Amino acid sequence: MVRYAVAIFTSAFLLFGVQPLAGRYALPWYGGTPAVWTACMLFFQAVLLAGYAYAHAVASRLRPRTQALLHLMLLVVALGALAARASWTGSPLAPGDGWRPVDEHLPVLRLMRMLAATLGLPFFVLSTTGPLLQSWFARARPERSPYVLYALSNAGSLLALLGYPFLVEPWVGRSAQAWGWAAGFVFFVLCVLTCARDLLRHAKAPEVPPPAGAAGSPAAPEALEEAPRPGVGRTLAWLALSMCASVLLLATTNKLSQDVAAGPFLWVMPLAVYLVTFILAFSRESFYARVPYSVALIVSVVLVSYAHKEGPALGLGWQVLFHASALFTGAMVCHGELYRRRPAPRHLSAFYLWVSVGGVLGGVFVNLVAPAIFTAYWEHPLALGACCAVALAGLMRRPREEAVVARVQRVLRGAMLVGVAVHLPLLVAADQGRVRFAARNFFGVVRVLELSPEDPQHHQFALRHGAITHGWQYILPARRDVATAYYTPDSGLGLALTEQRRWRRALGLPTSLRVGMLGLGVGSSAALLEAGDAGRFYEINPVIIDLARGQGGYFSLLSDTPAHVDVIEGDARISLERELEHGSQAFDVLALDVFSSDAIPVHLLTREAVALYRQHLAPHGVLVLHISNQHLDLVPISLAHAQASGMSAALVALDGEGGDDAVSSTWMLLSPDREFFWSSTFTRGRARVRRLGLRGEPDYTWTDERSSVLQALRPRLPGPNAASANVTDAPELPLARPTAP
Repeated sequence: MVRYAVAIFTSAFLLFGVQPLAGRYALPWYGGTPAVWTACMLFFQAVLLAGYAYAHAVASRLRPRTQALLHLMLLVVALGALAARASWTGSPLAPGDGWRPVDEHLPVLRLMRMLAATLGLPFFVLSTTGPLLQSWFARARPERSPYVLYALSNAGSLLALLGYPFLVEPWVGRSAQAWGWAAGFVFFVLCVLTCARDLLRHAKAPEVPPPAGAAGSPAAPEALEEAPRPGVGRTLAWLALSMCASVLLLATTNKLSQDVAAGPFLWVMPLAVYLVTFILAFSRESFYARVPYSVALIVSVVLVSYAHKEGPALGLGWQVLFHASALFTGAMVCHGELYRRRPAPRHLSAFYLWVSVGGVLGGVFVNLVAPAIFTAYWEHPLALGACCAVALAGLMRRPREEAVVARVQRVLRGAMLVGVAVHLPLLVAADQGRVRFAARNFFGVVRVLELSPEDPQHHQFALRHGAITHGWQYILPARRDVATAYYTPDSGLGLALTEQRRWRRALGLPTSLRVGMLGLGVGSSAALLEAGDAGRFYEINPVIIDLARGQGGYFSLLSDTPAHVDVIEGDARISLERELEHGSQAFDVLALDVFSSDAIPVHLLTREAVALYRQHLAPHGVLVLHISNQHLDLVPISLAHAQASGMSAALVALDGEGGDDAVSSTWMLLSPDREFFWSSTFTRGRARVRRLGLRGEPDYTWTDERSSVLQALRPRLPGPNAASANVTDAPELPLARPTAP
């Protein structure tokens, strides 16, 4: 049994361990958006379904010898595909540059094609292992139960999921992960080879029917009695329950990822919770009791409603806890009711195939259907409401003998389920009252809100990306050109522009600047530009570009600015890399403000990305990083980049309480001139400025190969002047800036 146990454990570990790695390879090319992971999940679910179908067909239709030979041939082909990729591209898993998106047309389908080409065959082989090897073991060892192998498979899956963000991602680079995974795949092939030899040795022994549940999960050890084939209604119930749990999983992942950062740390938690519910519900019927889980679901939905009302102000730990509890109880209700509707053992293999189909349909709904029919993340409250409906249907099954008190309690619980199921969607709908425009695409949900209509001085249109305001513009004609939000003259960006102009004026040079801006928003930063300036904006979301250019008449800052502006559509880093082939842009100021909701695309803040920005700066150009964030402390990372690129740094924190036009913001300014931050520009403004240095080597940094938001998490939002323990105020420098650019 050991050989089968090792093979199944290894396959499950590799199957789930490669998923976040594949997502990390895809993130930088698709804008770092949370939708990257849900698209990857759709691919994984579809291939897993194909693997289950293959295992079911092979185990039920072919003789043992044919099974072994066919599967060994498939393993050899998959191993050859990995070796060929490693030879051609230098990595067994990394996609080549040919897969870089040239436009943003149908990104989900292009991403799935990339995964199929780079990972499809090995992933398919791994997905067949659990059910197929359980069948082989039952044939070779008919006197032994194969169900313990399923427990080992689940243990391998959970270990891979939980170990990746804590033990692998922060310490091991992507390339090393890919080669380590390939080595594990070779070991897995050898394990399956020993299992095939064992099967062939026993091929002449009397055959037994394939084990119940061979296509995915153990069933109760019941006899294979004759039973009618499940009808259409029962099959549709299987599909609906599994689809509901799948939608809740992906919607929860989207919800968490949009407000922190898209990456394995917040990918694997929901998937691990989902897997735990599947394990518990399908291990024993007694693990799911309708009354306790219905009460727990009520409490969880109330907590999620509170989290929605509080928004980003609620700490990340509480948000994760509330959403994880809702996912656990909701998925447990769906999977518990699903297991109670399982068919007789002889039909279990088909049952698990339909469950897999439901999972794929959930992925299709979240990735393809929901963005087409919803302008907000409605699938999350609707999925929780559907889970409440499932729990209600279970509670309404009246026992034959029921006391009056028990009946009253059951009705009250049902009423509470109805209440919370309706309340959360109504709470989401209440936010739509001020919405004048809403659009949803691969890059998230964008809304335009009309605020303060009763006050002409503050009447405004504001842009919301997810839960975060990304700029606003006043409607009153006299105030339409006012710089607002994070881009006031006292902000870090405003001070950098002012100092560059002051220096040029002192030298008798033209004060016109060349300014690059990664992230467009409503074009608020264009209000800081002057006649003669050249502004170049990089923006990946076409909806935001259209709004900033005046679509709908909400925003006009781009057209109102006296400067000349260009807007480049696409991922900023890819665009800058292409432009570098024709020479540097020579920006006097290059600003980075690329948050999607409150989540930062990590690939735009790695060491390699900052080195690229450095090449696009003029000789005395300044790099300005907007690092305001509710959950991440980006100061140490920014300072590590300053040290690596030989630049000096200053932290500029602006308290928004001093005026109606500004909101609190934190900027990190990097300059090649050590004395840049010591002029009166930075000492007389309203913002608080700290010139920062490093104490020794940085604790950590982000690179393309190794980056983890887990390292940058902080429990609460610090004060405007807060800085990390490894930074210190730089000493005063008796230096003067150069006399000529």
